[in-house]
Amino acid sequence: MTETLTPFVAALLPLMPFLIPLPVILPAVAAALALLSGRHPNLQRAIALGTLTALIVLTASMVVVVDLEGIQTVQLGGWDAPVGITLVADRLSAVMLTVSSVVLFCVMWYAISQGIRDGGKDEPVAVFLPTYLLLSMGVNMSFLAGDLFNLYVGFEVFLVASYVLLTLGASPARVRAGVSYVMVSMVSSMIFLFGLAMVYAAVGTVNLAQIGMRMEDVPTGTRAAIFGTLLVAFGIKAAVFPLDAWLPDSYPTAPSLVTAVFAGLLTKVGVYSIIRMRSVVFTDGSLDGLFMWVALATMLVGILGAMAQNDIKRLLSFTLVSHIGYMIFGIALGSAQGLSGAIFYAVHHILVQTALFLVVGLIERQAGTSSLRRLGSLAYSAPVIAVLYFIPAINLGGIPPFSGFLGKIILLEAGANEGGFMSWLLIGGAVVTSLLTLYVMVLVWSKGFWRDRKDAPEGNVAMARPAPLADITDEVEFVERDDVGRMPVGMVASTATLIAASLVVTMLAGPIAGVTGRAAESAQDVNIYRSAVLGTTADNPGRTVDQQRLDDGSDTLRNRDHMLPEPQPAIEEDQP
Repeated sequence: MTETLTPFVAALLPLMPFLIPLPVILPAVAAALALLSGRHPNLQRAIALGTLTALIVLTASMVVVVDLEGIQTVQLGGWDAPVGITLVADRLSAVMLTVSSVVLFCVMWYAISQGIRDGGKDEPVAVFLPTYLLLSMGVNMSFLAGDLFNLYVGFEVFLVASYVLLTLGASPARVRAGVSYVMVSMVSSMIFLFGLAMVYAAVGTVNLAQIGMRMEDVPTGTRAAIFGTLLVAFGIKAAVFPLDAWLPDSYPTAPSLVTAVFAGLLTKVGVYSIIRMRSVVFTDGSLDGLFMWVALATMLVGILGAMAQNDIKRLLSFTLVSHIGYMIFGIALGSAQGLSGAIFYAVHHILVQTALFLVVGLIERQAGTSSLRRLGSLAYSAPVIAVLYFIPAINLGGIPPFSGFLGKIILLEAGANEGGFMSWLLIGGAVVTSLLTLYVMVLVWSKGFWRDRKDAPEGNVAMARPAPLADITDEVEFVERDDVGRMPVGMVASTATLIAASLVVTMLAGPIAGVTGRAAESAQDVNIYRSAVLGTTADNPGRTVDQQRLDDGSDTLRNRDHMLPEPQPAIEEDQP
């Protein structure tokens, strides 16, 4: 297989300095073009779909190149690292870019097929596609950023776009949820900015590779305080316990397709940032014990919250929180195997969780509600939706041989190999969480699909009269809408494509686990990342250019980076 790909990689390798910035540049340019073409919906849709299709091809190619040739970097702004803007494509970032591109494409296809509306029947939302493309740009920028400042910029770009998408339609419930989401996100951003300032005050740089080198000389207490501050910022975005209370109240009020992309991607950007900080900057593992307790609480609190829900959207929002705990579990182990399991599980969860939220959108379209108190008989009235729900549901529940089961096995094996009381406690918590996840997925199936609708407590409400707009659901009023029960082919096809992608992860679990394993190993070896970002010398590949210049007595580097005085000429003494 490697020999077959060698000519392809050889052709792409010289182009990598030009290809790496494209996941950021293409969505930005496409967003501007889509906004300008707002009066021509077909052209706007062609621009959006064409851009995301190109991103899938581009990012998949990047995975092949970086897996065979190692980390690829590009320096922007006319300055070399660590002064300039560095974009880094390694196995971890390339894998996350590819999966996110697939999800972004499928959700956009779903949205275009559904027809996004701005409160009126005949007026499509002209700003949806440009905003969605800006969201794509921010996510991609976060994955590629090689310094803290541009990671912060990427976060802010996709957060600003998410504010618009969350309140799409401007219903009272969405505006209330949007205000809460904006306030929480602003607090998170302020904490991130404060942490960034602490980092610069401590080490004098924002380049991740150089921060990691200099952070080794920072006192342990100061280093832990800085890491803790950044973890709070990233933990809010990743929705880990106890920073997760905002998510179940914010996500269910948005349209299902918006909730899908939020659930699939935005929380994983927070997880990705935690992985990057732990593996590149704060490598001593001083907070791994805290990570373990956070992972355990996140898994159990999230799934217990899901068991108490009667609305499928809120139920899935709680399961989303719960399964973030599996990824934190892998990070907390501090081993390459644990990190590999976390990355593999993130890939699985992005695809499966997004697909489930898209299925909820189909349910709302078919039945007029996502409340389990009003649903029933969907297995008979909508067998296609039943199949589309069943496959990702049992995947999320961890039934073998699906990718959810395989990801959990990797994490459990890593925990067993690590040993210790907390590792075994986490293994027990992970098993319990998996069983309870399967329980709630089967509960949705039995109530929403298998039970006769007339046996539901409110099964006649949506059929007999229009239901009022609830705070936590996207109710469909039958009197005002004539498209209930009629699903466009594109909505079904896009959902099926995403489910098929999750099945590909199952069928190609070996090669994918190999890539995530190599990604974890290279992430664990900080010298690989630092040498790739800061540069290496021909005679000593293990030392960075900064280190070599320092050894050679470079006055410029010595003065700039280490604030040492210029060497003075030696004073020759008279010889007797």
